[in-house]
Amino acid sequence: MSEFWGKAKGVLATVAPALGTAIGGPMGGVAARAIASVLLGDENAQEDAVAAAVLNASPDQLLALKKADYDFQQKMAELDVDLERIAVSDRDSARKREVETKDRTPGILALGVFFGFFGILASLMFVDIPDAGREPLMIMLGALGALVTQIANYFYGSSSGSSAKQKMLDRVLPTAGGR
Repeated sequence: MSEFWGKAKGVLATVAPALGTAIGGPMGGVAARAIASVLLGDENAQEDAVAAAVLNASPDQLLALKKADYDFQQKMAELDVDLERIAVSDRDSARKREVETKDRTPGILALGVFFGFFGILASLMFVDIPDAGREPLMIMLGALGALVTQIANYFYGSSSGSSAKQKMLDRVLPTAGGR
C-alpha cells in the first residue's frame, strides 16, 4: 500500500470511519469499490486514483462519502459483519506475534516515532527554521502525529469503547447532542 493511500486512510478515518477500518481488512475490496463508486463513479478505479480522489474530495463529495459510510455500516449490520471485532482481531494477532517471537522491533519503532514527533515539535517551537524548511517539517509532524495515535491504539487499545458509550448516550439522550 502506497504512502499516498496511507494519507487517504487518515481522511477516511475522520470522514468515513467504517470504510476506513474496512480498507485495511478482509472487507477492503468492498470498501474500496464503495469509495471509488461515490467519488469517481467507477467502482473498478485504480487504487491510486481512489486515494487521490479521497485526498482531493470536495465538500459535497465528502458528504456523499459520509453517506456511503453510513450505508456500508447498515449493509455490514444486515450481513452480521462486525467491523470493530475484525479490527480488534487484527491488532490482537499483531500483538500475539510480537509476544511469540519476542520481537522488540515494534517498541523500537514506537520510540523512534515518539522521539521524532516531539523532536520536530520542539524544533518548530524553539529553533529559527528557514521558511523553505517549515512546510516539510509541518508535513512530517502531521504524519508522525498520525503514527503516534496508531501506536497508542496498538499498545493501549483504541477508543472504540468510548465511541460505543457515546452512541448509547446519543440514543438514550437524543437532545444532549444539540445543547
